[in-house]
Amino acid sequence: MLLDRHDSILSDLDGVVYAGPFALEGAPEALNRAQDMGVPVAFVTNNASRSVSTVAEHLVKLGVKTDSEHVVSSAQAAAEMLKDQVTPGAKVLICGAQALADCVKDAGFEPVWKQNDSPSAVVQGFNPELRWVDLAEAAFTLSDPDIVWVASNTDLTIPKERGIAPGNGTLVNAVATATGRTPLVAGKPESAIFTTGAKKLKSSQALVVGDRLDTDIQGGNRAQMATACVITGVDTVESVLAAIPLERPTYLLKNLGELFEDYPDIEVSIETNGAQASCATHRALVTGNKLAVSGDSDHLNFWRVSCAAWWAAHPHVDVPTSPEEIVHEQ
Repeated sequence: MLLDRHDSILSDLDGVVYAGPFALEGAPEALNRAQDMGVPVAFVTNNASRSVSTVAEHLVKLGVKTDSEHVVSSAQAAAEMLKDQVTPGAKVLICGAQALADCVKDAGFEPVWKQNDSPSAVVQGFNPELRWVDLAEAAFTLSDPDIVWVASNTDLTIPKERGIAPGNGTLVNAVATATGRTPLVAGKPESAIFTTGAKKLKSSQALVVGDRLDTDIQGGNRAQMATACVITGVDTVESVLAAIPLERPTYLLKNLGELFEDYPDIEVSIETNGAQASCATHRALVTGNKLAVSGDSDHLNFWRVSCAAWWAAHPHVDVPTSPEEIVHEQ
Protein backbone atom coordinates (compact mmCIF):
# COMPACT_ATOMS: atom_id res chain seq x y z
CA MET A 1 0.00 0.00 0.00
CA LEU A 2 1.02 3.61 -0.52
CA LEU A 3 1.76 4.32 3.14
CA ASP A 4 4.45 1.61 3.20
CA ARG A 5 6.66 4.02 1.25
CA HIS A 6 6.73 6.61 4.07
CA ASP A 7 7.63 6.79 7.75
CA SER A 8 5.41 9.72 8.79
CA ILE A 9 2.51 11.91 7.70
CA LEU A 10 2.55 15.71 7.78
CA SER A 11 -1.12 16.52 7.39
CA ASP A 12 -2.93 19.75 6.66
CA LEU A 13 -6.16 20.33 8.60
CA ASP A 14 -8.78 22.44 6.80
CA GLY A 15 -10.05 20.48 3.82
CA VAL A 16 -8.14 17.33 4.78
CA VAL A 17 -9.22 16.39 8.32
CA TYR A 18 -12.17 18.73 8.77
CA ALA A 19 -14.22 21.54 7.23
CA GLY A 20 -15.05 24.09 9.91
CA PRO A 21 -15.95 22.26 13.14
CA PHE A 22 -16.88 18.98 11.45
CA ALA A 23 -14.65 16.03 10.56
CA LEU A 24 -14.49 14.88 6.97
CA GLU A 25 -15.89 11.39 6.61
CA GLY A 26 -13.32 8.73 7.44
CA ALA A 27 -10.46 11.17 8.15
CA PRO A 28 -10.04 10.58 11.93
CA GLU A 29 -10.22 6.83 11.43
CA ALA A 30 -7.56 6.93 8.71
CA LEU A 31 -5.17 9.01 10.80
CA ASN A 32 -5.63 6.76 13.82
CA ARG A 33 -5.08 3.68 11.68
CA ALA A 34 -1.79 5.12 10.42
CA GLN A 35 -0.62 5.75 13.98
CA ASP A 36 -1.68 2.27 15.06
CA MET A 37 0.54 0.96 12.26
CA GLY A 38 3.49 2.86 13.70
CA VAL A 39 3.38 5.81 11.27
CA PRO A 40 3.36 9.03 13.36
CA VAL A 41 1.26 12.01 12.29
CA ALA A 42 1.95 15.73 12.76
CA PHE A 43 -0.53 18.42 11.77
CA VAL A 44 0.85 21.38 9.85
CA THR A 45 -1.59 24.27 9.68
CA ASN A 46 -1.53 27.77 8.26
CA ASN A 47 -4.32 28.80 10.63
CA ALA A 48 -2.72 31.30 13.01
CA SER A 49 -5.94 32.18 14.84
CA ARG A 50 -5.88 29.22 17.24
CA SER A 51 -3.23 27.94 19.64
CA VAL A 52 -1.70 24.52 19.04
CA SER A 53 -3.40 23.26 22.20
CA THR A 54 -6.79 24.45 20.94
CA VAL A 55 -6.16 22.76 17.58
CA ALA A 56 -5.18 19.53 19.34
CA GLU A 57 -8.29 19.68 21.55
CA HIS A 58 -10.47 20.10 18.45
CA LEU A 59 -8.83 17.11 16.79
CA VAL A 60 -9.30 14.95 19.89
CA LYS A 61 -12.99 15.88 20.00
CA LEU A 62 -13.28 14.75 16.39
CA GLY A 63 -11.80 11.38 17.35
CA VAL A 64 -8.16 11.90 16.30
CA LYS A 65 -5.47 10.58 18.63
CA THR A 66 -3.03 13.48 19.03
CA ASP A 67 -1.76 16.25 21.32
CA SER A 68 -0.34 19.78 21.10
CA GLU A 69 3.20 18.46 20.56
CA HIS A 70 2.03 17.10 17.20
CA VAL A 71 0.64 20.40 15.89
CA VAL A 72 2.86 22.86 14.01
CA SER A 73 1.25 26.24 13.26
CA SER A 74 2.18 29.14 10.99
CA ALA A 75 1.90 31.39 14.06
CA GLN A 76 4.83 29.50 15.57
CA ALA A 77 6.72 29.75 12.28
CA ALA A 78 6.06 33.51 12.07
CA ALA A 79 7.33 34.07 15.59
CA GLU A 80 10.46 32.06 14.81
CA MET A 81 11.04 34.08 11.63
CA LEU A 82 10.99 37.31 13.66
CA LYS A 83 14.09 36.11 15.51
CA ASP A 84 16.10 36.60 12.30
CA GLN A 85 14.61 40.02 11.59
CA VAL A 86 14.44 42.09 14.81
CA THR A 87 16.31 42.29 18.10
CA PRO A 88 15.24 40.14 21.08
CA GLY A 89 12.62 41.80 23.24
CA ALA A 90 11.50 44.18 20.48
CA LYS A 91 7.90 45.33 20.25
CA VAL A 92 5.84 43.61 17.55
CA LEU A 93 2.47 44.89 16.37
CA ILE A 94 -0.08 42.07 16.17
CA CYS A 95 -2.55 42.05 13.30
CA GLY A 96 -4.30 38.80 14.11
CA ALA A 97 -5.56 36.67 16.96
CA GLN A 98 -4.42 36.29 20.56
CA ALA A 99 -2.89 32.92 19.65
CA LEU A 100 -0.48 34.75 17.36
CA ALA A 101 0.37 37.24 20.11
CA ASP A 102 1.07 34.35 22.49
CA CYS A 103 3.52 32.78 20.03
CA VAL A 104 5.26 36.14 19.57
CA LYS A 105 5.56 36.53 23.34
CA ASP A 106 6.86 32.97 23.74
CA ALA A 107 9.54 33.78 21.14
CA GLY A 108 10.85 36.61 23.34
CA PHE A 109 9.11 39.68 21.91
CA GLU A 110 6.60 42.16 23.31
CA PRO A 111 3.24 42.06 21.54
CA VAL A 112 1.58 45.46 21.00
CA TRP A 113 -1.56 46.52 19.15
CA LYS A 114 -1.00 50.19 18.21
CA GLN A 115 1.42 52.15 16.01
CA ASN A 116 1.90 54.57 18.93
CA ASP A 117 3.60 51.75 20.85
CA SER A 118 6.59 52.09 18.47
CA PRO A 119 6.83 48.50 17.18
CA SER A 120 9.83 47.28 15.21
CA ALA A 121 7.77 44.78 13.23
CA VAL A 122 4.26 43.83 12.19
CA VAL A 123 3.15 40.21 12.22
CA GLN A 124 -0.12 39.36 10.48
CA GLY A 125 -2.17 36.20 10.84
CA PHE A 126 -5.70 35.01 10.26
CA ASN A 127 -8.41 36.14 12.68
CA PRO A 128 -12.08 35.76 11.68
CA GLU A 129 -12.90 38.71 13.92
CA LEU A 130 -10.29 41.06 12.44
CA ARG A 131 -11.64 44.57 11.81
CA TRP A 132 -10.90 47.28 9.28
CA VAL A 133 -9.26 49.35 12.03
CA ASP A 134 -6.81 46.48 12.69
CA LEU A 135 -5.79 46.34 9.03
CA ALA A 136 -5.48 50.12 8.97
CA GLU A 137 -3.25 50.09 12.06
CA ALA A 138 -0.93 47.63 10.32
CA ALA A 139 -0.90 49.75 7.16
CA PHE A 140 -0.14 52.95 9.09
CA THR A 141 2.73 51.21 10.89
CA LEU A 142 4.17 49.76 7.68
CA SER A 143 4.36 53.20 6.07
CA ASP A 144 7.80 53.24 7.70
CA PRO A 145 9.96 51.12 5.33
CA ASP A 146 12.20 50.08 8.21
CA ILE A 147 9.37 48.19 9.92
CA VAL A 148 9.59 44.44 9.27
CA TRP A 149 6.41 42.75 8.02
CA VAL A 150 5.86 39.02 8.51
CA ALA A 151 2.70 37.19 7.43
CA SER A 152 1.89 33.82 8.91
CA ASN A 153 0.52 32.66 5.54
CA THR A 154 -1.08 33.93 2.34
CA ASP A 155 -3.91 31.43 1.74
CA LEU A 156 -6.46 33.30 -0.35
CA THR A 157 -9.30 30.98 0.67
CA ILE A 158 -10.22 28.65 3.49
CA PRO A 159 -12.73 25.76 3.32
CA LYS A 160 -15.57 25.99 5.86
CA GLU A 161 -18.62 23.85 6.50
CA ARG A 162 -20.76 26.22 4.37
CA GLY A 163 -18.28 26.48 1.50
CA ILE A 164 -15.13 28.40 0.56
CA ALA A 165 -14.44 31.61 2.51
CA PRO A 166 -11.76 34.35 2.26
CA GLY A 167 -8.49 33.38 3.92
CA ASN A 168 -5.59 35.29 5.45
CA GLY A 169 -4.14 36.06 2.02
CA THR A 170 -7.08 38.33 1.23
CA LEU A 171 -6.39 40.33 4.39
CA VAL A 172 -2.66 40.44 3.68
CA ASN A 173 -3.44 41.68 0.17
CA ALA A 174 -5.55 44.49 1.62
CA VAL A 175 -2.57 45.74 3.63
CA ALA A 176 -0.22 45.19 0.67
CA THR A 177 -2.51 47.28 -1.56
CA ALA A 178 -2.54 50.09 0.99
CA THR A 179 1.22 50.08 1.56
CA GLY A 180 2.74 48.91 -1.71
CA ARG A 181 4.78 46.40 0.29
CA THR A 182 5.20 42.62 0.24
CA PRO A 183 5.54 40.62 3.49
CA LEU A 184 7.91 37.86 4.43
CA VAL A 185 5.87 34.64 4.62
CA ALA A 186 6.47 32.18 7.45
CA GLY A 187 4.06 29.33 6.80
CA LYS A 188 3.08 27.36 3.75
CA PRO A 189 4.12 27.40 0.92
CA GLU A 190 7.56 27.99 2.46
CA SER A 191 9.43 24.85 3.47
CA ALA A 192 10.42 25.61 7.08
CA ILE A 193 7.10 24.61 8.60
CA PHE A 194 7.39 21.16 6.98
CA THR A 195 11.00 20.54 7.96
CA THR A 196 10.07 21.53 11.53
CA GLY A 197 7.28 18.94 11.51
CA ALA A 198 9.53 16.22 10.13
CA LYS A 199 12.16 16.93 12.78
CA LYS A 200 9.55 16.60 15.50
CA LEU A 201 8.71 13.14 14.21
CA LYS A 202 12.35 12.20 13.51
CA SER A 203 11.24 11.38 10.00
CA SER A 204 13.34 10.94 6.87
CA GLN A 205 10.58 9.85 4.46
CA ALA A 206 7.67 12.10 5.37
CA LEU A 207 4.53 12.35 3.25
CA VAL A 208 2.92 15.79 3.07
CA VAL A 209 -0.86 15.54 2.66
CA GLY A 210 -2.95 18.55 1.71
CA ASP A 211 -5.86 19.85 -0.34
CA ARG A 212 -4.21 22.97 -1.77
CA LEU A 213 -1.65 23.06 -4.55
CA ASP A 214 -0.43 26.58 -3.82
CA THR A 215 0.32 25.97 -0.13
CA ASP A 216 0.44 22.30 0.95
CA ILE A 217 1.80 20.77 -2.23
CA GLN A 218 4.11 23.62 -3.18
CA GLY A 219 5.49 23.76 0.37
CA GLY A 220 6.06 20.03 0.56
CA ASN A 221 7.76 20.08 -2.83
CA ARG A 222 9.95 22.98 -1.69
CA ALA A 223 10.94 20.87 1.31
CA GLN A 224 11.82 18.05 -1.13
CA MET A 225 9.24 15.72 0.40
CA ALA A 226 6.69 13.44 -1.24
CA THR A 227 3.30 15.11 -1.53
CA ALA A 228 -0.28 13.87 -1.81
CA CYS A 229 -3.23 16.02 -2.86
CA VAL A 230 -6.60 14.86 -1.54
CA ILE A 231 -9.72 15.97 -3.40
CA THR A 232 -11.67 16.82 -0.24
CA GLY A 233 -11.07 20.56 -0.01
CA VAL A 234 -10.06 23.41 -2.32
CA ASP A 235 -8.37 21.87 -5.36
CA THR A 236 -9.99 19.52 -7.87
CA VAL A 237 -8.75 16.89 -10.30
CA GLU A 238 -9.03 19.52 -13.04
CA SER A 239 -6.85 22.05 -11.19
CA VAL A 240 -4.32 19.33 -10.37
CA LEU A 241 -4.09 18.44 -14.05
CA ALA A 242 -3.41 22.10 -14.91
CA ALA A 243 -0.83 22.61 -12.12
CA ILE A 244 2.54 24.24 -12.67
CA PRO A 245 5.56 22.00 -11.95
CA LEU A 246 6.19 23.35 -8.42
CA GLU A 247 2.62 22.47 -7.43
CA ARG A 248 2.36 18.99 -8.93
CA PRO A 249 1.79 16.32 -6.25
CA THR A 250 3.53 12.97 -6.09
CA TYR A 251 0.18 11.29 -5.48
CA LEU A 252 -3.45 12.12 -6.22
CA LEU A 253 -5.96 10.73 -3.68
CA LYS A 254 -9.71 10.93 -3.20
CA ASN A 255 -9.33 11.02 0.58
CA LEU A 256 -7.10 9.86 3.44
CA GLY A 257 -8.48 6.34 3.22
CA GLU A 258 -6.55 5.79 -0.01
CA LEU A 259 -3.28 5.93 1.96
CA PHE A 260 -3.98 2.27 2.72
CA GLU A 261 -4.55 1.19 -0.86
CA ASP A 262 -2.06 0.25 -3.55
CA TYR A 263 -1.01 3.19 -5.68
CA PRO A 264 -0.74 2.37 -9.39
CA ASP A 265 2.60 2.10 -11.13
CA ILE A 266 2.42 4.56 -14.01
CA GLU A 267 4.72 4.26 -17.01
CA VAL A 268 5.45 7.48 -18.92
CA SER A 269 7.04 7.95 -22.32
CA ILE A 270 7.71 11.06 -24.40
CA GLU A 271 6.16 11.01 -27.86
CA THR A 272 7.02 13.02 -30.99
CA ASN A 273 4.26 15.57 -30.40
CA GLY A 274 3.35 14.90 -26.77
CA ALA A 275 3.53 12.11 -24.22
CA GLN A 276 1.90 8.87 -23.11
CA ALA A 277 1.18 7.44 -19.66
CA SER A 278 -0.40 4.15 -18.66
CA CYS A 279 -1.16 1.91 -15.71
CA ALA A 280 -2.86 -1.49 -15.50
CA THR A 281 -6.35 -0.02 -16.01
CA HIS A 282 -5.96 3.27 -17.88
CA ARG A 283 -3.99 4.94 -20.66
CA ALA A 284 -3.57 8.62 -21.57
CA LEU A 285 -2.10 10.09 -24.74
CA VAL A 286 -1.24 13.75 -25.26
CA THR A 287 -1.04 14.97 -28.85
CA GLY A 288 -0.46 18.68 -29.11
CA ASN A 289 -3.07 20.29 -26.84
CA LYS A 290 -5.41 17.29 -26.95
CA LEU A 291 -5.65 14.65 -24.21
CA ALA A 292 -7.19 11.27 -25.00
CA VAL A 293 -7.86 8.89 -22.10
CA SER A 294 -9.09 5.31 -22.08
CA GLY A 295 -10.51 3.50 -19.08
CA ASP A 296 -13.27 4.05 -16.52
CA SER A 297 -13.72 7.82 -16.16
CA ASP A 298 -15.16 7.39 -12.66
CA HIS A 299 -11.92 5.87 -11.35
CA LEU A 300 -9.19 8.20 -10.08
CA ASN A 301 -6.67 6.38 -12.26
CA PHE A 302 -8.31 8.24 -15.15
CA TRP A 303 -6.91 11.48 -13.75
CA ARG A 304 -3.66 9.98 -12.48
CA VAL A 305 -2.56 8.86 -15.95
CA SER A 306 -3.94 12.09 -17.43
CA CYS A 307 -1.75 14.14 -15.10
CA ALA A 308 1.31 11.98 -15.76
CA ALA A 309 0.98 12.32 -19.53
CA TRP A 310 0.05 16.00 -19.53
CA TRP A 311 2.86 16.95 -17.14
CA ALA A 312 5.40 15.00 -19.19
CA ALA A 313 4.29 16.89 -22.29
CA HIS A 314 4.40 20.24 -20.46
CA PRO A 315 7.37 20.10 -18.05
CA HIS A 316 8.18 23.80 -17.89
CA VAL A 317 4.94 25.83 -17.91
CA ASP A 318 4.84 29.02 -15.83
CA VAL A 319 1.05 29.27 -15.51
CA PRO A 320 -1.67 26.65 -15.00
CA THR A 321 -2.21 24.96 -18.36
CA SER A 322 -5.09 22.68 -19.38
CA PRO A 323 -5.77 20.62 -22.50
CA GLU A 324 -7.94 22.29 -25.10
CA GLU A 325 -9.85 19.04 -25.36
CA ILE A 326 -10.16 15.89 -23.22
CA VAL A 327 -11.49 12.88 -25.12
CA HIS A 328 -12.69 9.79 -23.27
CA GLU A 329 -12.00 6.72 -25.38
CA GLN A 330 -13.82 3.52 -24.44
